[in-house]
Amino acid sequence: MQFVFIQGVLKPNMHSAFVLMNAELGKENHIVDEIKKIANVKEVYPVYGVYDVLMIIESDSMELLRETITSKVRKLDGIKSTLTMIIVKDQ
Repeated sequence: MQFVFIQGVLKPNMHSAFVLMNAELGKENHIVDEIKKIANVKEVYPVYGVYDVLMIIESDSMELLRETITSKVRKLDGIKSTLTMIIVKDQ
C-alpha cells in the first residue's frame, strides 16, 4: 500500500468535504467504482477500520456539495451510513 501527502490539492475558493462511509460487506469495491463516476469527487479510497470508504469531494457551492452527497452518494446501493466532515478553510 502506498501513501502520498500532497499539500494544497484542494482549491481554496471551493467548498470541500471528507465523507466516510459504511458499506455492506463485499460491496466496497463496487461503491468505490461508482463514486469515481460522480462529478466533483476528487479522490475515493477503500479503507480499513470503523469505516469502509473515504471520499474527498469539492464543489463551487455548498448547495451542490450537499446535493451530490445526499442525492448521489448516499443513495448508492450498498451504502449503510455516511459521516460528512466539511472542511473549514477560513478562520
